[in-house]
Amino acid sequence: MAEKDPYQTLGLKRDASEAEIRSAYRKLARKHHPDLNPGDKQAEERFKEVSAANDLLSDPEKRARFDRGEIDASGQERPERNFYRGFAEGREGARYRPGDRPQGGFATDFGEDDFGDVFADLFGRTAQGRSGPNVRMRGRDQHYRMTVDLLDAIRGATRALTLPDGRSLDVRIPVGIEDGQVMRLKGQGSPGLNGGPAGDALIEIQIAPHPFFRREGDDIHVEVPVTVAEAVLGGKITVPTPTGNVSVTVPKRSDTGAQLRLRGKGVPAHAGRPAGDQYVTLKVVLGEVDQDLERFLRDWAPCHAANPRRAMTGEA
Repeated sequence: MAEKDPYQTLGLKRDASEAEIRSAYRKLARKHHPDLNPGDKQAEERFKEVSAANDLLSDPEKRARFDRGEIDASGQERPERNFYRGFAEGREGARYRPGDRPQGGFATDFGEDDFGDVFADLFGRTAQGRSGPNVRMRGRDQHYRMTVDLLDAIRGATRALTLPDGRSLDVRIPVGIEDGQVMRLKGQGSPGLNGGPAGDALIEIQIAPHPFFRREGDDIHVEVPVTVAEAVLGGKITVPTPTGNVSVTVPKRSDTGAQLRLRGKGVPAHAGRPAGDQYVTLKVVLGEVDQDLERFLRDWAPCHAANPRRAMTGEA
């Protein structure tokens, strides 16, 4: 099967910037994510291809090695081979020998024995069939998905990941990690060949929704219910944040949808980015209605007529 070019997989040109690579990956990852395409094997395979392409191209060192032809699209080492073309660019009159390196100019003296050596070298053997040197190869990267709580993603945590072979890895979740980000654990992938280095474990983070917190960038949003009395008269209420409860003042005559800003109570500062804020949206709730409230509203309503649907219906 032909090797898939990571640039083509992400729909990019070879001179694509880091930002273009990140943008293309996020767009395709969202489109083909298995959770959004349950039971769709094609989408699952496509998601794996997109993730593998991003793993390679988002790593500057691996990308450079791929561009030079030193590793393939899966990150595996390409054994150094002395191809015919390399020696066709050697010094004039030079004859091919396994292990030679071209020095410039053009070769003009390829004989029958030379071509026999070329094909022998391609298959790691000498012309007499003796075994060539063993090639050290890096192990394959292994891909995993890990679901973490929103609060763990916001505050950071250490969680255990059990691998298919029974091993357990302690994964440190960094502060502020985002849904879809991929963490790399060096040397935790498949073992290398002939003493080559082990591959890496690539862990895609999936963030589980929270019962009442919602994240937008580094800001946190939460909808908080307030009573009619709290909304009209104002006062202190207790509001949850990712780092614990805080006391907040509700302004007098607040209405549903009114928003309060808690500076620095969002995602903590990380990776050179300042702390986000928390936005508290008020939602007025009646609570238990008794006869006293009913009697009050019957007497009060005629003197305070209001139509909150006026903008929708055009009524007076």
